[in-house]
Amino acid sequence: MLRAGGGGAARVGSSRWGSSGAAAAAKRGYASGQDNLKRTPLYDFHRHHGGKMVGFAGWSLPVQYTHSHLESHLHTRKQCSLFDVSHMLQTKVFGKDRVKFLESLVVGDIAELKPNQGTLSLFTNENGGIIDDLIVTSTSEDHLYVVSNAGCMEKDFALMQNKAKEMKASGSDVHLEVSENALLALQGPAMSQVLQSGVNDSLAKMPFMSSAAMAVFGVQGCRVTRCGYTGEDGVEISVPASRVVELAELLLKNPTVWLAGLAARDSLRLEAGLCLYGNDIDESTTPVEASLVWTLGKRRRVAMDFPGASIILAQIKEKPKRKRVGLTSIGPPIRQHVPILGPKDKAIGEITSGCPSPCLQKNVAMGYVESEYSKVGTSLTVEVRKKSCPSLVTKMPFVPTHYYSGK
Repeated sequence: MLRAGGGGAARVGSSRWGSSGAAAAAKRGYASGQDNLKRTPLYDFHRHHGGKMVGFAGWSLPVQYTHSHLESHLHTRKQCSLFDVSHMLQTKVFGKDRVKFLESLVVGDIAELKPNQGTLSLFTNENGGIIDDLIVTSTSEDHLYVVSNAGCMEKDFALMQNKAKEMKASGSDVHLEVSENALLALQGPAMSQVLQSGVNDSLAKMPFMSSAAMAVFGVQGCRVTRCGYTGEDGVEISVPASRVVELAELLLKNPTVWLAGLAARDSLRLEAGLCLYGNDIDESTTPVEASLVWTLGKRRRVAMDFPGASIILAQIKEKPKRKRVGLTSIGPPIRQHVPILGPKDKAIGEITSGCPSPCLQKNVAMGYVESEYSKVGTSLTVEVRKKSCPSLVTKMPFVPTHYYSGK
């Protein structure tokens, strides 16, 4: 939710990324088969524009287009790129008890959100594990707008549906509506210049995590939220599915805008130190272990009224046994499940995400280590293809983020 190389970056591309986007996709865990995959409203649009389609979280999505992964990544850092994120679950929560409802499921302080303000939060279970990460926006209309991960779509909606049914049975006023809108992400430093020409609202008045309903290039029924998964200034645009191709084509009329796919999205978010659900966080990790304590609302901590609160707050006080950290290294790329070794080659953890950084021209990764080895600057080792490679615990984000503060 997450910057740029010069001539040397091209060497990183040729020696590590390789020339085949499909081969890179296979290494990164994307499925190449297209059978039984769901399609976003932009599927034919992607094919028309040269998108190389792969399976991801049950959906057929572009891993890259005609530009290489490296070119796409660096272009996003320097200009801006358009991503199809329509596979994400968009839910609207209505009713006078909607805040109470959502706060019964997440760790954040939803009640403190101002109109058209959003926050990153977490669904947690009674053991303190992370069911999913999500963005919650308190709209100026009559509902909460929730965006959560495609891979968790069924369990997320079941979680919300069951809680809504339970609360309704006790007399509460809450109901859910799944949005049929598509979702586009326009990310990069040129985003504001590109989008401002197509909206009447002043984007300068919209800081990071703010949101507004507006027409975009004449397309009515859109909601624009200043957020994203690259570390750059950016927006996500919820748009009626019947007009999303039209809007995407209108945005592409600006030569600054390139299409980008899953490969660039993953390396961009990794440089920005952002978690991917199912890799870096899941139901076996707590917000404390995942270094996401900042998502816990202060009022919620005092009230201890969110799922798993007693376990999570005890970990804050006593320190967890393991922590998510950032790692950098030189040499062969670090990938998921690579062992992390401490003194005397003792196994102390495992990599959860990793890739060569196009901007830094070295490997970046994140993983979990025993807490005593989590201090920034600690020298560790990663075992790649049975060879030991020196690595360094490094502060995240690896590349500075450029979220717009409104100042």
